[in-house]
Amino acid sequence: MTTSFPDPAAIVPLIEDAATAPSMHNAQPWRFLYRPATGLIELYGDPARAMPHADPDHRALHVGCAAALFNLRVSAASSGWGTDVRLLPDPDDPWLLAVASLRESGPGDSDLGTLHAAVRRRHSSRFPFTEENIPPALLDGMRAAALLEGCRLAVPDAWHTDTVLGLVHDSEHREEMDPSLVAETMAWTHAGTPDEQTRPDGIPVNAFGPKRSGRGGVVRDFGRSRRIPGRGWAAFEQNPHIVLLGTSGDKPDDWLRAGQALQRVLLQATADGLVTSMTSQPLEWPALRWTVRDPGSAMTHVQMVIRLGYGPQGPTTPRRPVAEVLDIR
Repeated sequence: MTTSFPDPAAIVPLIEDAATAPSMHNAQPWRFLYRPATGLIELYGDPARAMPHADPDHRALHVGCAAALFNLRVSAASSGWGTDVRLLPDPDDPWLLAVASLRESGPGDSDLGTLHAAVRRRHSSRFPFTEENIPPALLDGMRAAALLEGCRLAVPDAWHTDTVLGLVHDSEHREEMDPSLVAETMAWTHAGTPDEQTRPDGIPVNAFGPKRSGRGGVVRDFGRSRRIPGRGWAAFEQNPHIVLLGTSGDKPDDWLRAGQALQRVLLQATADGLVTSMTSQPLEWPALRWTVRDPGSAMTHVQMVIRLGYGPQGPTTPRRPVAEVLDIR
């Protein structure tokens, strides 16, 4: 019996879902190629959207693309399709990050499909959260989500959290002293109102959130280096809830697993009523990154610091049209 694969029009919603994934500075550094005859969806990294100063080895680019890959898996499952994924299938083409083969849905795909409702609801929130504790059962669910993708999620204790907060602030000061990093960040942010935006990517001004009053926050301030009329101040939570997502290795395949685990954790958190944001500043400095991890943990390499809790949802951020990120052959 010959399998009939979806026609190109049916793939468009899957790619739209995939493209809602988070990426560094919302650069959306992915391209998809669909082959209707074989049901293959190829995922490519886009070097034109790389961050040569903040992400010279393309670690964050791989993580963002893999988050989009996980969204694709979820969207396919909700549409009745399973996906068999191969990471880095062509050693001669390092920008071909993964291939997803569509197949008839099986029993193992149902859990992915249940996350679909969270795909469009998940937005990074750079606003203050409450001090309310997160139930242990929800944290356990996120740990399990990371394990399903071959990664680990650690909940740091008070001293470790304070260490990470110090590293976040240290990295902020380092960035301020590096004109090339400041310029790179500003190139991916919008200074005007959403109505004045002209590009379908980057961080819009309404997603910056308020300026931080005091030292408690762990949110990246995309408006730190420019004056934005009308932007207010707010006190962020003094004891933020953070979790660390990590891997035992630190190669491109590890980054791709981490990106899928990241998105699975974010979608699980969203489904459980939590809001989230991510911080990568200390991970962008080799001298700081190794100190983010707990030396007593089996997690050798931290791939993302995730802030989570209860608070306002972040706004939607602009997305590139499907025509820019999807080719059909």
